[in-house]
This record gives sequence, structure tokens and C-alpha cells, in this order.
Amino acid sequence: MAKVILVTGGARSGKSRLAEQLAERFGSPLGYIATAAAGDGEMAARIARHQQRRGPDWQTLEEPLDLCGVITGHDGYFRAMLVDCITLWLTNLLLQHNSPEPALAEVRRLTSVFAALQSPLVLVSSEVGMGIVPENALARSFRDLAGEANQLIAAAADEVYTAIAGIPLKLKGE
Repeated sequence: MAKVILVTGGARSGKSRLAEQLAERFGSPLGYIATAAAGDGEMAARIARHQQRRGPDWQTLEEPLDLCGVITGHDGYFRAMLVDCITLWLTNLLLQHNSPEPALAEVRRLTSVFAALQSPLVLVSSEVGMGIVPENALARSFRDLAGEANQLIAAAADEVYTAIAGIPLKLKGE
């Protein structure tokens, strides 16, 4: 079984950069699995900055919904794979199904493939439950979904980190 690493943190906390550094320690080529789509100019610019920062050792794969399929389909090809990010993937699933249950089923499916992986896997996820209580039901449902998903993934991961103000903190693992 290859190592599975979860990196969490708030918005602009340094979690993506930390995840890239952790993945790079396994060598290249590296697979970057993007779950976000460039829906507007600001997001397109953000994606372009991330791609430029990563450099030529990284191959980007875009998959907003079938995360398990793209991971298992490319397992063994890359020295490591990085998923950025679980939270956007959950958003995509919640919008597609209008219910958190199918999204949680996909998270459980994702954790079930960890044991068979040949390539190390680094997953990025946002901590969205550390702020104020959302004012509407959909936002509260999403907050709860993201929190439960992070717990399921963290329980199955070998290592767990959080990033706060660009400083990594190791929460689990050797």
C-alpha cells in the first residue's frame, strides 16, 4: 500500500503549497488531479498561477466528479498523485445530487481504494467548519458534509497535516 497524506487548512493557509512539497518528495513524474473548473476569470488566473508554480514535473488531470476513477486509472503511472481539492469535489457532488448522502458514499468509496494504491496520494481539503455557523440550510449541510468527509479521509490516511498561516502542523503519522 502506498502512503496516503491529507493536508487541511483554511482559505489561503498554504495547504496547496505544502501538499505539493509533500508530493514532490516522492520524485517525478507527478500527477495533479484538479477538481475545480475555471468558471470565471479570477479562477482561471488562480489555476494558471498554480500550474506555473508547479512546473514541468507535474501533469494536470481535470476531474470534477469521478475522483476514484481518475485515481485508479492513473495509479502506478505517477510517482505520486495530488488531489486539489476534496472540498471542491464535494461541492460538485452536492450540486449534482442535491443531497449529502451520495457525496459521503463517494468519500467512502475513495477511502476504500487507498489500500490498493501503488502511487502515494496527497489530498488537499479545506477546513470550513472553524468559522461562524452558516445562516442557511444548504451552507450548513455543506459544512457538515466537509467535516465528515475530512474525518473519514483523516482516519484512513497515513499522515495528516494542517496548514495555518503558511506553517505546517503534523497531526498524524510518523
